[in-house]
Amino acid sequence: VFCFSDPRTDPWPLVYSPLPVTLVFTSYLFMVALGPSCMRQRQRLELRALLLTYNLAMVALSSYMFYEFLVTSVLANYSYLCQPVDYSRSELGMRMARVCWWFFFSKVIELLDTVFLILRKKQEQVTFLHVYHHGSMLFNWWSGVKYVPGGQAFFVGMLNSFVHIFMYGYYALASLGPRMRQHLWWKRYLTILQLCQFVAIAAHSSYNLFTECPFPDGFNTAVFLYILSLLALFLRFYYQTYVRGKW
Repeated sequence: VFCFSDPRTDPWPLVYSPLPVTLVFTSYLFMVALGPSCMRQRQRLELRALLLTYNLAMVALSSYMFYEFLVTSVLANYSYLCQPVDYSRSELGMRMARVCWWFFFSKVIELLDTVFLILRKKQEQVTFLHVYHHGSMLFNWWSGVKYVPGGQAFFVGMLNSFVHIFMYGYYALASLGPRMRQHLWWKRYLTILQLCQFVAIAAHSSYNLFTECPFPDGFNTAVFLYILSLLALFLRFYYQTYVRGKW
């Protein structure tokens, strides 16, 4: 299972070969490296209408993906403790594979977060955490869709889609300008929600490393280690922003 691509998803856009996603990732790194110098002699862009449209579209896409993950898993009687991949071409098996692809593709779209920050000259927000998270999710979910579109992976996509409904909702409100600042007091709780998500995913993936579950241990191990790295980076961000920042 780990070594062979899923014949259902293999021909799908951006999945058939690692080359397209590698080119996207390389272009992203070039943009991160060269974008600020290209903007140095230019006026920062406001992009308020574009940002509002983009963030609301991402709220809609995240809501759709959360709904699909949740409903498909319920209809297919997925286990939250141990769920092997359904490699059949059944209606529910294909439905889960399709929403996994949409989740992967949403990670391509989310690279625009960084583009908008650079165009608005908010380079201080393009941190290592920001670039690491956006860039690494591309390859994580490319491999997920190519090899294990469904199974245990559905839990990660479902939880992350749920969190992103609130995250992009926050960004949509923030894009309306300073007058909305008083309504954004819940930013700290959004970070806490993200941390809770990582803890849940770590527990979910590690559980299957100690039980007999017909889902590749390699993927569960990779998810567990990756989530630990995000948990450490987000805890550091939380401390620097909400704890040390008040001293």
